[in-house]
Amino acid sequence: MLFGQSVFQSVLDRLKEEDGDTAEDAAPVLHRMPGFTTGLAFDVMEGVSAPSARPGQAYFDNLDFAPPRETTDAALPPEPAAEPIPEIEPVMPEHLARTALSEIAAELAISPNDAIQSLSDKRRGFAKANHPDRVHPLFRDNATKRMTLANQLIDEAIRRKTRFSKR
Repeated sequence: MLFGQSVFQSVLDRLKEEDGDTAEDAAPVLHRMPGFTTGLAFDVMEGVSAPSARPGQAYFDNLDFAPPRETTDAALPPEPAAEPIPEIEPVMPEHLARTALSEIAAELAISPNDAIQSLSDKRRGFAKANHPDRVHPLFRDNATKRMTLANQLIDEAIRRKTRFSKR
């Protein structure tokens, strides 16, 4: 073992000496160009540039799509007639039928002790169940009426609250 070499390196050097192979005798690497430390990658393969080769299409080219078999009508069993599926008529929720101002006021249960934050929470909760975008299109008119009345009641309560708080 020479000074400054690892055991592994000294073993490699000894094996090279025994085989008689030297660096000069080794065949040059053909895929490398002299002066470059790495090989070159070109974007032209077999005369076709990579962008025009459509690499995304290669997946579909490798799939084996079998053409549909031609069969005679006599070989096929008769297809059963498709029965139309009857559409189920949607049922309107009970709360959407209540569109009177007094009924909506009772649902909201607005009191003079409600804070503005609690009124906003009531509005959000009411909208969650009654907003026209969240119900079936057949019931949107009732939902719109209910939301309009609820918003008017809550806006009026907030106006009163802010009016009395300024005094």
